[in-house]
Amino acid sequence: MNVEEILSKLVSFPVLGGESNLSIIHWIKDYIADHGVASVLVPNEENTKASLHCRIGPAVDGGVILSGHTDVVPVKGQDWTSDPFELTDKQDGRLYARGSCDMKGFVACCLAALPEMVKAPLNKPIYFAFSYDEEIGCLAAPELVEAINNYYSEQPRFAIIGEPTMMKPTVGQKGICIFETVVSGSQGHSSRIKQEVSAIHEAMRLILWLESKMNSLIVAGQTDSRFTPNHTSIHIGKVSGGIAPNVIAQECKFNWDVRTIPSETPQQILEEFNAYCASREDELRKVFPGFKVETTNIHPAVPGLDTHADQEIVALTKQFANNNELDAVSYAAEAGQFAEGGFESIICGPGDIAQAHRADEFIDKEQLAWGVRFMNNLVAHFSES
Repeated sequence: MNVEEILSKLVSFPVLGGESNLSIIHWIKDYIADHGVASVLVPNEENTKASLHCRIGPAVDGGVILSGHTDVVPVKGQDWTSDPFELTDKQDGRLYARGSCDMKGFVACCLAALPEMVKAPLNKPIYFAFSYDEEIGCLAAPELVEAINNYYSEQPRFAIIGEPTMMKPTVGQKGICIFETVVSGSQGHSSRIKQEVSAIHEAMRLILWLESKMNSLIVAGQTDSRFTPNHTSIHIGKVSGGIAPNVIAQECKFNWDVRTIPSETPQQILEEFNAYCASREDELRKVFPGFKVETTNIHPAVPGLDTHADQEIVALTKQFANNNELDAVSYAAEAGQFAEGGFESIICGPGDIAQAHRADEFIDKEQLAWGVRFMNNLVAHFSES
């Protein structure tokens, strides 16, 4: 199968983040087995999902992991002009389907190169690492990384995460964490607003504090010019509370996310936010003793990536991609998790992130071909001379 045929098969599996991915992961496992390579599944506790890893080449230190995810985002409510789960060639140099860009294009390039990897006289191993539930929080990557570290007697050195970067070596990635804050106040007639504690009013104060905190980071010069925006962002995406315009709200909830530049962590912001909430509790319990603010983490923290330009993985990726332009991205990916696992990590893959998560998602055929050349260059580098 060539890369387009493999991609056509991969996008035909409508596996959304959070759903079972066993259909696509078993197809990949069988494809790999057909080329004489054994792979290992890393299932979730319910055995409804699984990541996969395998090694091609000798069991020696210093190999490279090629990492991708098997899930995609929903298509419901989007205005597609073709079947999102059928690879469509509209004769415009593009291949359309959900996941064609993000990121089954990269996975297809890995699998298309497998026959050459198997035949090549590799002196360092190449590993595949394909995960599930990346689109709902990079949930499976930590266990996959741990499984790789525990399973092999040798130690891989590098990890290339194939998110769409237009084949630009990408050394920086923001981290992300999502929280839910629940404000509990008193209830009563709206005319008693000064005698009661409105959860909505207090939630708005907390939201304004978060916005002010983001702005203070910018003013303090805590920025990183590699990213757009060039600072840690704090965003409130959902607010709910109250039962009627003339009833003081007893409860108000809001969800907020923090996307941190690599020099900062969400925990730092959360600690300051909790301290402010505690001060509001001390003040408002004088009016209503039951007033409280509770914040919980509803999305595991995904670490950022900050690979230094002088690390060997950067030079290698430039060579494989034939591209010396370095980049950084503001979206979250599994690269930071692989870096935390002890691998020199970088993001580089075919396709444009601007096409991801939208109707009529596509990947340029030229990008797909570039991805295949990347794999060929990688195989040549890790082969005996």
